[in-house]
Amino acid sequence: MSDLKSLGNEYKGENEKEKDVRTSNIVAARAVSDCIRTSLGPKGMDKMISSPSGEVVITNDGATILSQLEVKHPAAKMLVELSKAQDVEAGDGTTTVCVLAGAMLGAVSNLMNRGIHPMSIAESFSAAQQKALEIIRGLAIPIDLTNGSEALLDAAMTALNSKVVSQYSSLLAPIAVDAVMSVIDPKTANNVNLKDIKIIKKLGGTIDDTELVRGLVFTQHASHSAGGPSRIQNAKVGLIQFCLSAPKTYMENNVVISDYTMMDRVLKEERNHILTMCKKIQKTGCNVLLIQKSILRDAVNELSLHFLAKMKILVVKDVERDDIEFITKTLGCVPIASIDTFTANKLGKADLVEEVGAGDSGKLVKITGIPIVGKTVSVIVRGSNKLVLDEAERSLHDALCVIRSIVKCKSLIAGGGAPEIEIAMQLSAHAKTLKGVEAVCTRQYAEAFEIIPYTLAENAGLFPIGIVTDLRNRHAQGEKTAGINVRKGAITNILDEKVLQPLLVDISAVTLATETVVMLLKIDDIVITR
Repeated sequence: MSDLKSLGNEYKGENEKEKDVRTSNIVAARAVSDCIRTSLGPKGMDKMISSPSGEVVITNDGATILSQLEVKHPAAKMLVELSKAQDVEAGDGTTTVCVLAGAMLGAVSNLMNRGIHPMSIAESFSAAQQKALEIIRGLAIPIDLTNGSEALLDAAMTALNSKVVSQYSSLLAPIAVDAVMSVIDPKTANNVNLKDIKIIKKLGGTIDDTELVRGLVFTQHASHSAGGPSRIQNAKVGLIQFCLSAPKTYMENNVVISDYTMMDRVLKEERNHILTMCKKIQKTGCNVLLIQKSILRDAVNELSLHFLAKMKILVVKDVERDDIEFITKTLGCVPIASIDTFTANKLGKADLVEEVGAGDSGKLVKITGIPIVGKTVSVIVRGSNKLVLDEAERSLHDALCVIRSIVKCKSLIAGGGAPEIEIAMQLSAHAKTLKGVEAVCTRQYAEAFEIIPYTLAENAGLFPIGIVTDLRNRHAQGEKTAGINVRKGAITNILDEKVLQPLLVDISAVTLATETVVMLLKIDDIVITR
């Protein structure tokens, strides 16, 4: 009898431990979710993040906030990874996915307090997720990319309206749409390679000065130390990866010079060596030279710059290695690794290469009039200070990701909490057709979706309970596109307000949030290794 009693106590202790681990995980993950909940929606608050080095970031992008947080708890780290996964998959909805996961974990906590086994909750949530995805797909509005640029613009504007730079959404949204439509074929495209759209940040001016360039832009200025040209028409562009300077030995060696004649000879040989290389470059007809940055020695010296200037060749030095692929794709040139292989067929062509002023912050080199248009584009983002500039770049990237999501899955849905409240209502109705534990779990899962409209209303300074009740009532009357209009502070048909978002963003958010919650449910112990 005493053995049975001790076994029972041991089992009870084991159960308590599992319960404590799950509770700890839920509390930690919900703390992360609550941390960024106030950033949701167009009226969401911004966060100021200060790093130990003194760097400051101001943003309300969920993925950026969470990536900057120093999170210690393993379960809380899962929510950080969740927002990263949403950022990779859809590019937008990073705050939504964490808020939704937090609400689902709240539902899990309620169900576990009622004595329902975690595995039963996990199975019910997975089944309810499939039903939720069916409901979302039923709300989708298909679009045709060939004549749907207005819908793309509305979706990009919706994404930008919740950012710090929302007042510039009417400028940034068309740039994002034009950039994506320039690098894809709308008839056949089913994805967008965002590496084909290069975002160049240049401090100075305002966001109003942001522009799209169908060509190349370099933040380095043209070399003028020897009085070289700053504007070339009908350019033939060469991209070199070797050094235009005196050769060096591969090993650490010393050359001892004992008299002046030997010194003169060394200097003369150096001059002849560089002049020969410059003449070979000129012979091919090259009049614009892009020189890759070298880490071993100077890629170019004053003497070579002097010769190239005399030959009227425009030089842009210190080109980053990471940019080589983008440059070759844009200009159609071939990177040249040795002077012996420098031939005319490896040059790229452009109508105009010129150095242009960029306000007080220096100059830019623009290459325009490229024969093969449609492979890449560049966007110059301007900003009065580093904080604004960084946030403008993040916002533009989100807008590009939203358009990519539409290209991937050619459908849109209403925003403003409309799909979430519709899921909550239809899932609650579906729960009534189920029996036992599954019915209870599905109802709790459905109610978790109401957190999105509730938070939107709360962040906009509205009365959340009244707004969500009114919204539920409107959807019960069959108004499936009724959503929260935060500007008017009322419930309106959100499609009339052109508040649209890609179907992929919502599908991804629901799928990833549910998967994370189910994964957390299945954890019954945390083992810390050395």
